Amino acid sequence: MMKPSRLGLMLMIGAALTSILTLTPPAAHAHVKWFTEVEPVKEELTAILSPYFMIVTAATAVLLAGLTQLASRLSGWSLAGRIDSRMDLWRSYLSPLLKYGTAAALSLQAVSGSMFAPEFALEQPIERALLWAAILCLLIPYKFATKAGALVALGLFIHLTARAGLFHMLDYIFYFAVIVVLVFERTRDSRLGFPLLYLGTGLSLCWVAVEKWVYPVMAEDIIHHHQVPTFGFSPGAFIVMAGMIEFVVGYLLMVGLLHRLLAVALTLIFLSTTLLFGITELIGHFMIHVVLLMFIIEGTSFYKPPVEMHRSRTDQMIFVSLNFLFVLSTFLLLYYRFA
Repeated sequence: MMKPSRLGLMLMIGAALTSILTLTPPAAHAHVKWFTEVEPVKEELTAILSPYFMIVTAATAVLLAGLTQLASRLSGWSLAGRIDSRMDLWRSYLSPLLKYGTAAALSLQAVSGSMFAPEFALEQPIERALLWAAILCLLIPYKFATKAGALVALGLFIHLTARAGLFHMLDYIFYFAVIVVLVFERTRDSRLGFPLLYLGTGLSLCWVAVEKWVYPVMAEDIIHHHQVPTFGFSPGAFIVMAGMIEFVVGYLLMVGLLHRLLAVALTLIFLSTTLLFGITELIGHFMIHVVLLMFIIEGTSFYKPPVEMHRSRTDQMIFVSLNFLFVLSTFLLLYYRFA
């Protein structure tokens, strides 16, 4: 049995994580490209890797090591078992939720004159026609129609990637994951759907988080224009923390920690950003809301998350913390070089 002091420490870590996620101002998690007209200016790499940034990164790695212990304890609680039992009743609706949720997200974009994100306008009639064709196919309750709609959406995504650039479209790589899941629905490979959704969503969040560090001038513009509280921190320090929180959430989704808790927290955050930024935010993040709802229902019921590939708790702590440092370094260098 766990000692009270250790249990208390884990609960404090969990409470701290939840509080940080839910109390961070909504604008800190906004997609900055959508809400500022400021010309992006790339920060010097030496300025990004400041002593403050390094301290925050090291502290985050230590916190993540502790979260592995919290996650294992939470999964053993009777409350977690009861939640899983309740969610079992809804798991049969996951496939229709993804299909019709995708159709709804694309419909909102088509009506607003955009494609996949508010920043990408429908420039040609053929784009609009194909987008509506994909929507109509997804609405037909027949698996071959679903695959056809997903393939049309895939073609549009590839077309947009050629137009905007591969590294720009990594912001929206979760759409690619959604499309692939729809294509392989009701096949032998459908079991890969949720791992792919977790990976794609986590990757998108991490990539967008790095944007705040590389182009802080855009985030600073949002802070000033929307009067975002920084709790006594300078805008620069606040942007570092906001980006780190977003990166951690994406990373945890990828490695398989606290999926359901993170999905609930992110849903609350994105709902609050919708209240702040309005219809543009709703259109841009509607697909994310659908995916997060699926994460809340699903949890990790039928696949083994990467963190569980390591059996001992010590190995899990080392894996999560050191892998975090590696992933963060890789994302930062790739974004700085190519985005």
